[in-house]
Amino acid sequence: MDVIEATQTLIRKASVTPDDAGCMDWIIEQLDGCNIHVERFDQHDVKNLLISHGTGAPHLVFLGHTDVVPTGREEDWRSPPFEPTIKDGLMYGRGTADMKGSIAAYLVAFKQFLTENPDHKGTASILLTSDEEGVADYGIRYVAPELAKRHIKLDYCIVGEPSSTSRLGDVIKVGRRGSLGGSLVIHGKQGHVAYPHLAENPVHISADFIKTITQHTWDEGNEFFPPTSFQISNISAGTGATNVIPGDLNVEFNFRYSTEVTHIHLQQFTESLLNDLGLDYSIKWKLNGEPFLTEQGELVDACVKSIEDVCGISPELSTSGGTSDGRFIAPLGVEVVELGPLNATIHQLNECVSVDDLKQLEVVYGRIIRQLLLR
Repeated sequence: MDVIEATQTLIRKASVTPDDAGCMDWIIEQLDGCNIHVERFDQHDVKNLLISHGTGAPHLVFLGHTDVVPTGREEDWRSPPFEPTIKDGLMYGRGTADMKGSIAAYLVAFKQFLTENPDHKGTASILLTSDEEGVADYGIRYVAPELAKRHIKLDYCIVGEPSSTSRLGDVIKVGRRGSLGGSLVIHGKQGHVAYPHLAENPVHISADFIKTITQHTWDEGNEFFPPTSFQISNISAGTGATNVIPGDLNVEFNFRYSTEVTHIHLQQFTESLLNDLGLDYSIKWKLNGEPFLTEQGELVDACVKSIEDVCGISPELSTSGGTSDGRFIAPLGVEVVELGPLNATIHQLNECVSVDDLKQLEVVYGRIIRQLLLR
């Protein structure tokens, strides 16, 4: 098994979230004879799998997801999205970059390491879920506290998300901003547009709230994180009729926040502003993830050195971008980084990854494992 064949096999499994489509069973089969320990954390229709070898500390885990986003109209692809096609040095297919290529690269490196070093120090693991691209309630969000309950302690975590931007290894994600979502309903009173004195238009009375919260400066950020941002993603009101004042205004919004503030502060500020303006409202909050930062240490150093040795570049350490499943592992006291292929085509038609990058990524992962787990 080489990394190209492994990636192709995984791509052929149409694992649209939350369906694993047999990916995890196939991965276990590839490690037959390696004396691995397998634990499952399946919940509802979600597959969660922990493969481990060895005991004790340090415990290095690769975190990945076998699910992919829907393809969109398959006829708009250059080639069938679940039939991996190589052309001009690129492999096309849904999940090539996000993130079956990373899983394949780590799997091959992992197997080689176990074969050559069956008595390595500490624990080497692979943790996979089929619920990252969807709702993600029963994936790693569910698994993380289960690990703690089973007294499974992790030390280092490599998330295989596509972190690179221009060339393989140019960016390592060493943290992520927090993400707090809100669903707000501002209540007015429905009525006829010709009789506004008998109604209360929630769109009009919400104007000061929207202006104030969108112009507010939450913090200045710091050396690791940009300033906290607030964005309205959806806003709606009305029945569709042009002669009816709406009864409610619905607002969906999101904070991406730095370590300079907490989600509690953001919630309290928002609700205090609504109260001060005398608005009648209801609100639901969803904390998608706290901010985290992995400072320079053994894991980051191992990743940087491996990229420098294999790719010949010095990577940027970044906290930009969206969230990943690393947000559920970091609160366990684990050093977390994201390191994977280029992200230019993820979730798009004709998603692809460089064949040479896959081969290099396997070598990078292998060097990191050896640096952290060889005696």
